[in-house]
Amino acid sequence: MIVKLGPCRMELVQGDITQQHVDAIVNAANSSLAGGGGVDGAIHNAGGPAIMQETTQNYPEGCPPGSAVMSGAGNLPARYIFHAVGPVWKGGRQGEAELLASACRACLKLAVQHQCNSIAFPALSAGAYGYPLDLAAANLVKTTMDFVRWHQNPTMVRFVLFDQGAFGAFARAVEEVVPK
Repeated sequence: MIVKLGPCRMELVQGDITQQHVDAIVNAANSSLAGGGGVDGAIHNAGGPAIMQETTQNYPEGCPPGSAVMSGAGNLPARYIFHAVGPVWKGGRQGEAELLASACRACLKLAVQHQCNSIAFPALSAGAYGYPLDLAAANLVKTTMDFVRWHQNPTMVRFVLFDQGAFGAFARAVEEVVPK
């Protein structure tokens, strides 16, 4: 699915984020940047130990929820990894929506700062962090569309969804947010 946003576009694909040929891949990181399971584990496994070495050296204090930091991409087919820390879902009354939007915006700002034309996102916080998939999709799609419309950059934002359920949630979010 492709949505035109002026000179930019947003894409939804089902696949493996570690295989994306883009300028930057977003990692669903934990606040200690210590590697983990899910998307984080897949990115570290495919990218190799250089990623962990760089994040440990450059960010010894980690990264707080709602933020993102950058590293090289190791063996991945991207230039950078933006390690975004989304919120753990605690019922929706602890600022989770703003923290998720903030993590998304932080990655998009890093993309602009580092002249990345293309960026690939996973479904941040919707895995082990328990954020309801439909709510995460709506938040990430709206935040991305608002940012790209305002900044006219990056020129391509791709959401790489692991399975059909996640793809469906993001497709529904796009249909609800995109003007007809």
